[in-house]
Amino acid sequence: MNRTEAHITISDLTMAYGDFVVMRDLNFTINRGDIFIIMGGSGCGKSTLMRHMIGLKSPAKGKVLYGDVSFWDADPEEKDHLKRRFGILYQSGALWSSMTLAENVALPLRQYTNLTEQEIGVQVSLKLALVGLSGFETFYPSEISGGMQKRAGLARAMALDPEVLFFDEPSAGLDPVSAKRLDDLILQLRDSLGATVVVVTHELASIFAIGNNSVFLDPETRTMLAVGDPNLLLRENHDPKIQNFLRRGEAEGI
Repeated sequence: MNRTEAHITISDLTMAYGDFVVMRDLNFTINRGDIFIIMGGSGCGKSTLMRHMIGLKSPAKGKVLYGDVSFWDADPEEKDHLKRRFGILYQSGALWSSMTLAENVALPLRQYTNLTEQEIGVQVSLKLALVGLSGFETFYPSEISGGMQKRAGLARAMALDPEVLFFDEPSAGLDPVSAKRLDDLILQLRDSLGATVVVVTHELASIFAIGNNSVFLDPETRTMLAVGDPNLLLRENHDPKIQNFLRRGEAEGI
């Protein structure tokens, strides 16, 4: 895996809602194979940044590049092609409650591929097995735990064999043991599938356990304060805001 190859580049990005600027002057690179953490205090725009990256909100200024392709300058067909290379795990899991786990995972395969039902069934079983849910194909989301729902959501996110996996607060609502299992699973999938992973989170255990690159967003200055390995930022960056966050300063309302 070549981690020096730029996979996603954020260039001079400004995010805004009307006249209100959320973040400005964002510049960073996510290398192929990174587990990249988007971190910062409440209200800094972490999830908004992810929405800009996956095509749900256009920037007020700047570019989101996948390789050398500018996402927001691409034509609709090229945008659609890029989006099919994404897999997204939303904070809630976002499973369809009226569908079994197998039906949830099969949905993007039925919508975006020409696979036969037999071929879809094989892929569904494989993806559920990858996340430790083999044998749960016929279960409904309400019949399994929160941690299992997150893993089922991950199986669906992987259905189309994406190049990039996006996670929005994956550990939210999980107990520490389930959160640790999900972190371990993310590492295993990155290594086995060769995917680039982008994670929005404020959970310190996850940040230090899985992240090898990151950006720190500051809601007060409305820009980024640092980029790099979170463990190195903890040891080498002396900005008090970053130290307060990474050492869990409750006074900041993290």
